[in-house]
Amino acid sequence: MRQAINIEFQNHVKTFQDQVNRELESLDIPMEPHYLYDPVRYVSKGVGKRLRPILVMLVCEKYGADKTDALNAGLAVEMLHNFTLVHDDIMDQDSIRHGQQTVHKHWDESTAILAGDGIYAIAQLLMSRVKSNPLQAVRAFNQATLMVCEGQAYDKEFENDSSVSLDKYIIMIEKKTGWLIGLCAELGGILADLDQGLISCLRSYGLNLGIAFQIQDDILEITSNAKDMGKSLGSDVEAGKQTVLSIMAREKYHQKWDENFEKWSTLDVKKRMFEMKTFIEQNGILSDAQNLAKTYIEKAHQELIKFSPQIDDLHRFSEMVLNRKK
Repeated sequence: MRQAINIEFQNHVKTFQDQVNRELESLDIPMEPHYLYDPVRYVSKGVGKRLRPILVMLVCEKYGADKTDALNAGLAVEMLHNFTLVHDDIMDQDSIRHGQQTVHKHWDESTAILAGDGIYAIAQLLMSRVKSNPLQAVRAFNQATLMVCEGQAYDKEFENDSSVSLDKYIIMIEKKTGWLIGLCAELGGILADLDQGLISCLRSYGLNLGIAFQIQDDILEITSNAKDMGKSLGSDVEAGKQTVLSIMAREKYHQKWDENFEKWSTLDVKKRMFEMKTFIEQNGILSDAQNLAKTYIEKAHQELIKFSPQIDDLHRFSEMVLNRKK
C-alpha cells in the first residue's frame, strides 16, 4: 500500500512537472532582439527538476487556491530560480547547467548578465498576473529575492576563508537556498488566503527543507557525477567554496584536514575531489552531513504538525528531496 501511495505521488509530481515544462516552452517571449531573447529561451528549455513550482502547486492544490494563480506563481519562482543560476554560473565559472552549456559559455558573460536580467523581469511579469492577495505575494517574492542575493554575497565572501564555522554556513545556505524554497511554500499559503500564522509555518517548512536541500547538494557535488547532476561539478572545490563537508571535516579533524588539504592543492580538480571524497567517507564526515540534512528535514516536518489534517504530500515531497540523486 505504501509503495502504491509513493508511486501515485510520484505520478502526481510528474504531472505538475510536465505542465510547468509545457508552460515554460510556450511563454510569449519575443524573437528580437536576438541578443536578449535567444539566451532567455535557451534557459527556459533547460531540463530542470522544477521542484520549486511543484511545491507552490502542491500547497495551492491542498488548500484550494486558484489553479491559474498557482501556475503563474510557480512559473515566476522557476524563472527567478533560473535568473539566480545564470548569474551564479558567471560568478562561479560553471560550464554546464540543466544538461546544457551555461549561458556565459554558450555566448559570453555580457550576454548572460543581460539574459539573467531579462529572466528576472519575466518572473516579475508572471507574478503580476496573480489575483489572490497580489501585493502580499509580490512582497514575499521580492523579500525572498533579496535574501537569495544576501546568501550569494556570503557565499562569495566565504571563499577560501577557513575560519567559516558551520553556524555561519547554515546562515548562508538558509538565505541562498532556503529562502527561495521557503517562498514557494509561503506563496501557496498566500494564494490560498490562509491566516498569517499558517503562512509563517509554511515558510519555515520551506526554509528548513531548503537547508537540507543545499546540504544534500554539497554532498552530491562530491559523490555524484556531472552527467547525473546535469551540471558541472568541481567548481566549488576549485573556487575554495565553504561546503558542509569541508567545514565539518575541518572542525572535526582540524590538523589532519589542513595537512591533507595542502597536499591536495597541487592536484588537478578531479584528483582533488577524489581525495576529498575518500577522506570524508573514511572519516565519517559523509554520514555526519547526511544526518544533518535529516535533522533539517525533521525540523521542516515539525512545522507541519501545526496543520490539521497533516499535509501528507509535503512529507512526501521533503522525503523526495532528501533521497534525490541529482
